Formats: sequence, C-alpha cells, structure tokens
Amino acid sequence: MRRDIAIIVFPGFQLLDAAGPVAVFEMAERFRPDSYAISVLAPGGGVVRSSSGVSLAASPIEAKRYDTVIVSGGNLAQIEESQGDIVQWLGDDAWRRAAGVCSGAFFLAQAGLLDGRRATTHWAVAERFRVLYPQVRLDADRMFVRDGKVWTSAGISAGIDLALALVEDDLGPGLARRAAQQLVVHQRRHGGQSQYSVLVDQGGKTGRFGDLIGWMRTRIAEPMTVERLAERAAMSPRNFARAFTAEIGATPAKVVEGLRLEAARIAVETSHLTLDHIAASTGFGDASRMRRAFVRAFGTSPLSLRRSAGV
Repeated sequence: MRRDIAIIVFPGFQLLDAAGPVAVFEMAERFRPDSYAISVLAPGGGVVRSSSGVSLAASPIEAKRYDTVIVSGGNLAQIEESQGDIVQWLGDDAWRRAAGVCSGAFFLAQAGLLDGRRATTHWAVAERFRVLYPQVRLDADRMFVRDGKVWTSAGISAGIDLALALVEDDLGPGLARRAAQQLVVHQRRHGGQSQYSVLVDQGGKTGRFGDLIGWMRTRIAEPMTVERLAERAAMSPRNFARAFTAEIGATPAKVVEGLRLEAARIAVETSHLTLDHIAASTGFGDASRMRRAFVRAFGTSPLSLRRSAGV
C-alpha cells in the first residue's frame, strides 16, 4: 500500500526539518518500492526559501487527504506569520497521522491537535511553548513523542528519528533498521534530546548557577537534596528551587538525575567497572536503581548499552 506523505514548509523553515524525513522515506522506498510518495507543500506553493537560503520547490496546499502530514519548524516569528493558512488546512480530514518536527509543534498546537496530548519540541523554545499552550502536556526531554495519531519531535535532526519511527510503525523494525543503516544513523537514539544540557552546562540562562553545577559534578556520588543545594547557593530551599527551575528549565531533582545518568553512561560505555561500582560512584546507590533510571531515560538497560558499545 502506497502512503502519501506531505512535508509542509513555509518561508524561513529549517531545511533539515524537511530534508531529514524526506531522506528517511526515500531510503524506505528503495528497500520496499511503492511504499511512499513524498510531496513538499506550502501555502500558495512555489519556491520556498529556508532559513539557510536554500530553497525547495513546493506544491500548493490542497484539499487532498494524506496518510501522513509532517510540519517543519523554523524561527518563531516566521512561524507566526505562516500559521494562519497552515493551521486552517490542518484538520482531521486531511491526514491519518500528523507530525511536527522541532518548532513545527507550534502549528499542531495552534490547530488544537495537541490539546490534552503529550508532545515535545526544541529545548530552546520549550518555555515559550508552555506559556502559549498550557493545555498540552509538554515532555521537553524526549527525542520524539507519539500520542495517538499525533507525533512531535525535538530539535532539527530529531526529525530523522521521528521519520524512522514512522517507517517502523508502517513497515516494521527490520526495514527501519535498514534505512537507518543506509543513512548511517542510529535507528533509535537512546534517551532524550538532552534538552537541558546546554543550559546546565552554562549554569542557566544567565549563568547564575554555573559554579553550583560544577560543584555538583565533582560530588555527584554524594546526597544532593534541595536543602543541601540551597545552602551551597546561599538561598532558602523554596527560593532556590523556584529560581533554579526558572534558570535551567528543570527541577533540581531532574538535573541531579541527569548529571548522574551522564556520568554513569560514560562509565558504562567506556570502562570495565562493575555496574555496582558505577552505581555507587555516580550516586545511584545500587545497580537496580541505576538500571531503572537508565530504562526510564534511555529505554534500555546499562548492560545493553555496554554490549552495544562493545565493552
């Protein structure tokens, strides 16, 4: 069965948001001919210039039902200029599945397609998304999220991950794996998009907690309660928790676990230390607790990651 795929672009769209999924469906089509027909659409059609200056030729958005509609992302100001026509066109009668790559999630949310659903978007615009669309359950630390017939992905290259998942949903994991191998990418990248890694490394939006983050990294095996972190920051626990979350975009507990996962994963994939030793040295306490955290964050166990790394 051939599936019609529509890639939606607009002036100033991010090129890889469109090109990444197109390449995935192209590879799948090579291995199973007549599986996909890809169309690039835009309001009014014509040559559409991306944010990089490279343009794509697009057909006009039309009253035709597509199997899958994928909306590219881009600069928020340009998204706002283009939302009207695209949002008006996005309706349940236009597709079987709808997806937003990166900030393309803003189009889906504006159309009401994400109301009450889980979704993700690029880490840099996550807070803006939360403010504009409080009715959406934003999970901003995921590579992609599927909630029913609506899919969203994290920033830019995560559109490839999303497209591979769509191919797997259509044609099975074997063919998706072959497409990923041909593209020389992982079929399924472990874990989230490290949404907060940039802000964590910088110590927050203003760098206010840079010294504290460095201190946490050097003592990651030790208890890291809000009270202890607040004392180190010379703040009350309540004010610290509020200020830290606003600066980083994540709670102190989430950042602590993220730092521990980062340290533990490096040790798992690059050393021959026992899992119990790694768990103790990174603050998880024991291998069972570390395993649960790995499965939650990466979708796989420390042992599986170690085997994949060839250690």
